[in-house]
Amino acid sequence: MSVEQSSTDSGAVTRRAARRRRRQEPLAGARIAIVHDYLNQMGGAERVLEVLHEVFPAAPIYTSMYAPTLVSPAFRRMEVHTSFMQRLPFATRRHQAFLPFYPAAFEQFDLSGYDVVLSMSSAWSKGVVTPPETCHVCYCLTPMRFAWQAHTYAAQERIPRWAGWLLPHVLTWLRTWDVTTAQRVDAFGAISRVVAQRIGKYYRRSATVIHPPVDTQRYTPADGHDDYFLVVSRLVPYKRIDLAVRACTELGLPLKVVGAGRDRARLEAVAGPTVEFLGRLPDATIRELMARCRAFLFPGEEDFGLTPLEAQASGRPVIALGRGGALETVVDGVTGRLFPEPTVAALATTLTGLRDTDFDARTIRRHAVRFDTSHFKRRLRQFVAERWAAHRTEFPAAPQPKTPAGPAGAPGPEGGQ
Repeated sequence: MSVEQSSTDSGAVTRRAARRRRRQEPLAGARIAIVHDYLNQMGGAERVLEVLHEVFPAAPIYTSMYAPTLVSPAFRRMEVHTSFMQRLPFATRRHQAFLPFYPAAFEQFDLSGYDVVLSMSSAWSKGVVTPPETCHVCYCLTPMRFAWQAHTYAAQERIPRWAGWLLPHVLTWLRTWDVTTAQRVDAFGAISRVVAQRIGKYYRRSATVIHPPVDTQRYTPADGHDDYFLVVSRLVPYKRIDLAVRACTELGLPLKVVGAGRDRARLEAVAGPTVEFLGRLPDATIRELMARCRAFLFPGEEDFGLTPLEAQASGRPVIALGRGGALETVVDGVTGRLFPEPTVAALATTLTGLRDTDFDARTIRRHAVRFDTSHFKRRLRQFVAERWAAHRTEFPAAPQPKTPAGPAGAPGPEGGQ
């Protein structure tokens, strides 16, 4: 065999091996950035962000603002870039008041050096501007809730009268910006079917449902349970914790409320002696409370909801409003009960009819394991890889200019024979 033939065969083998590696690891070598609305509170979105970063550990995070003391210490080990909003007084403590600044904050990021931009958005981060050759995938928590569900949001937040006059004009601007920026996204993922439906309704875009991750291995059923009901939540109006507090107060049932937020004073004012507010607690303590509760209460309409699945991973049934994400996470009569309306009476009726013998802890946990973190990581990585591959077909990279050759027999500018 000639030297030339051997070299040709060797090159073909190398190219085939490279193609196999690309099929096995389609995102190898891709420069990826993650974009998130804000990092100044610790909720379900931020817990999902931690796992998302585990999928793409080399990716920096771009966000409007960052308060290290208000979020998980895990973020201190990540590369976090903030916008000019980081320098605005009180922004990290009162982020709702800075609404007009968010569009400019995200549009000013220069993301031209990345192959893939993965935004995780409930409002703003999907508005980043990327060049045509960059694939922008949005994992959507929900279209902007306060723009598209304005009447419900305003009623729960108790908007002042003067703001009520201004609100319709602001909402028109917000909806226009929201729809416009949705067209900058190359592919949408959604956390639930209800969110995918909203994306279709408001943006006229399709979305692939990828349920958020639940670390079910951290939760273990107990040998038995105690008599109390449990809520674990940020105490803000739209969570509707007031329904649980009022229903348990009327029925004289023990309720433990874990969490903090601006709605706590109002909730304490309507709570009876059987309701206990525990504030923020360590994760280990929360896991113990979940494993020992009679049932977990989830009274608000959520886009998905991680805590009900954590309770189910602990073997405990969930009493949830039969709307939104709960329809995908709670099996009525098997892993919990769904009550039909967001009223104290509807929740109280469900609590009164609850029979502990209707539920089996092992069956409940098996259902929760279907949402484990391992499934999320695999599906998200596959989704991003597929979208990037399709994008490269539509927007192929520009060919690199050839290195000019030197005189005959001499090396080119890069040197070396």
